[in-house]
Amino acid sequence: MATATENDELVICPVCDRYYEKQNIEKHVDKCIFLNTLPEKSPKRGGSHLEENTQQKKIKLLPGVLSSTSQPKTSATQAKLSQTHTLTSKVTSPEQTKSSNDTKHIPLAEAMRPNVLDDIVGQTESFGVGSMIHSMLMKKIIPNMILWGPPGCGKTSIANVIAKICATESDLRFVKLSATMSGINDVKEAVKVAKNEACFKRRTVLFMDEIHRFNKLQQDTFLQHVENGTITLIGATTENPSFSLNNALLSRCKVIVLSKLSVDEVWQILERAVLRNNLAVVVDNIDDKLNDEDIGDKWVIERKSMRWLAEICDGDARIALGALELVLNAGPTGTTTSNRKLISLEDLKRGIKRSHILYDRHGEEHYNVVSAIHKSIRAGDDNAALYWTTRALHGGEDPLFLARRLVRAAAEDIGLGDPSALVEAVACLQGCQHIGMPECDVLLAQCAVRLARADKSTEVYRAMKRVQATLKEHKGPLPPVPLPLRNAPTKLMKDLGYGKGYNMRHRDSSGICYMPEGTEHVNFFNEDG
Repeated sequence: MATATENDELVICPVCDRYYEKQNIEKHVDKCIFLNTLPEKSPKRGGSHLEENTQQKKIKLLPGVLSSTSQPKTSATQAKLSQTHTLTSKVTSPEQTKSSNDTKHIPLAEAMRPNVLDDIVGQTESFGVGSMIHSMLMKKIIPNMILWGPPGCGKTSIANVIAKICATESDLRFVKLSATMSGINDVKEAVKVAKNEACFKRRTVLFMDEIHRFNKLQQDTFLQHVENGTITLIGATTENPSFSLNNALLSRCKVIVLSKLSVDEVWQILERAVLRNNLAVVVDNIDDKLNDEDIGDKWVIERKSMRWLAEICDGDARIALGALELVLNAGPTGTTTSNRKLISLEDLKRGIKRSHILYDRHGEEHYNVVSAIHKSIRAGDDNAALYWTTRALHGGEDPLFLARRLVRAAAEDIGLGDPSALVEAVACLQGCQHIGMPECDVLLAQCAVRLARADKSTEVYRAMKRVQATLKEHKGPLPPVPLPLRNAPTKLMKDLGYGKGYNMRHRDSSGICYMPEGTEHVNFFNEDG
């Protein structure tokens, strides 16, 4: 591209980075200023997260532009450009963004995001001291990775730590996008900026939250840029990457599996939130004698109350922190016997109920729980079969889906060991169709226990699998149906020998071979064939 010094007739616009004739530059800058102020007033998503480095780069070109412009209009142009610099600084300056957020309420879960690796609670196997990823991040080496785990386990918090690491290094920049808010054009724009930054030896780390919401065709956009190092991709997903992400993308990224937080880990996060933000005084028992001067106007909360919060949130730290914040803002729901602002365990239980159990009807947890039901029945564990069936229903699973799986288990694993089990499983399915939830829950529970206690026989199932394998491995055309076994509804078929010699006697005395030619002596019920 030509520069302004190479052609005195052209002047670069510091807003859009394009060249225009001198006599048109002022009019163009007015238009650019107008367009760049629109995103601040528009509710639509903007590209401010991508502008931080590009706008700084453009402002640096400002002195060169002004020196090459010798028209009388220069002073007016300088005023406009100064205004542009002010506007873009408002959009991109982290300090001003932080100060503007001070007047807004920041949720406790967001305020408690860790800033350094040592602040991460849980996930010690992947990010703890001595792990490979921990060592790499300590050396400011950031690999391509996919963070896979349930909600509230710390995926975004880990990304926040990586963002802080990038902020301390002049050759690293961090860009955060979410597939719920951004489209493929935002990704392309981020890659375009990353290529420009690469010219100045700056590497771009792109964090894509909820990456599974991009379809596999859209995910192809990342491939080339991840492979050639234009961007370092960090994806976060709650869905199984094996099913929701492109295999080519998975081969270029390290998949890090994050687990649910334990009760003790969530409890630790809650206490840290209370102490760091000076939200309340934590005591072992509300009846303990406390110094009123130390308490002041703070809330007093029992440690066992926070323990209870940690137990009911199902390993989701975000839910636990949100519930704690809700209670502290609302105050006690009952009456207190003193002037102290007390929040007891009873107050919490009255105000907060267990709102959910992690269960995704259309995700991996759906298949995991159903698999647990089937395997418990197969093993004859009636207690486990009852637990997993009830848990699936409690999580909102479709009762008809469970009933169909029980019918399958009755045929596959019980079979001829107890033929009546299949009849009862089908009756359970019909009952669920007629009465629905919640009344059909006992039908499913009874059927699951009945199947678990039944005698098992997989003879038919295993024989069927051998037949399927034989058909799959057969070379050439499959053998025809023997003539005696064919139906002969027309004269032509009778003339061709269809049905000739057929009789209704037992196979041992009928003189007919009921297997196709070449398989007369194959017995699929025999383990050895």
